[in-house]
Amino acid sequence: MPELPEVETMCRGIRQVKGRRISRVSTPKCSLRPIRIAPSVSAIQKCLRDEAILDITRLGKRVLLHTEEYALILQPRMAGLVSLGVAPSSKHIRLQIDFHGEPDCRLLYWDRRGLGSVELIRNDEVQSRIVVGRLGPDALQITSEDFATRLAKTSRAIKVALLDQKLLAGVGNLYASEMLHVAGIHPATPAAQLSKSRIRRLYNAMQDVLLTAIEHEGSTLSDGTYRNALNDPGSYQNQHRVYDRAGAPCPKCSAGIVERIVQAQRSTFFCSRCQKT
Repeated sequence: MPELPEVETMCRGIRQVKGRRISRVSTPKCSLRPIRIAPSVSAIQKCLRDEAILDITRLGKRVLLHTEEYALILQPRMAGLVSLGVAPSSKHIRLQIDFHGEPDCRLLYWDRRGLGSVELIRNDEVQSRIVVGRLGPDALQITSEDFATRLAKTSRAIKVALLDQKLLAGVGNLYASEMLHVAGIHPATPAAQLSKSRIRRLYNAMQDVLLTAIEHEGSTLSDGTYRNALNDPGSYQNQHRVYDRAGAPCPKCSAGIVERIVQAQRSTFFCSRCQKT
């Protein structure tokens, strides 16, 4: 967390800075463990000062701010946010970007746990340094054929395979549990053993779950960490079927109870009655 829907919401929420010119890049005073910023903030400031934001894109779970020459890559990881002028708390602001002109505008990168990163690279290096060997096709852009081909090549449990960013970019723990429940597939089923019809159901469930979560501006969990660009909570948590609902009745079959297991050191939620291996 945040996953694809939350990062896509961040990108959409900050698009009003598109076309604005950067006046200053800085790191507000913070007594907490610093995050990884490469190169130094002063070097980033030198490269980006007076440059215009020409585009804002998402790459898996990363936010990219593009100038004519550079891409500033913000990777929120477990508890990071990209927002406009407001943040859940001032002490966790790790990077601030101010812009020329009116109205007054600043972009903040906030990270409660300090696990995220900021990296500046040239636009023409994004593929070679970020994508190749590290990221598979985006979950909202991959074709059903490519999705099936990739799953057929791994014998890992389908839930574990879905979390592999080299196989598929953007899906994380929360939405993997949700889409498997919608598709009626047990999370421990080996990916390579899924039939064509079940893979098709999973592909359709993936698209539906992710797009609906984006419409609801992502999920704000009980810790309240995730917020949109205006510091408001998402609402997709109200649509969760199984995630973090262990012990509750299954909303699909009503007869089953949502269970929790651990896969690859992550919690998985499912209903064994309507999710068969």
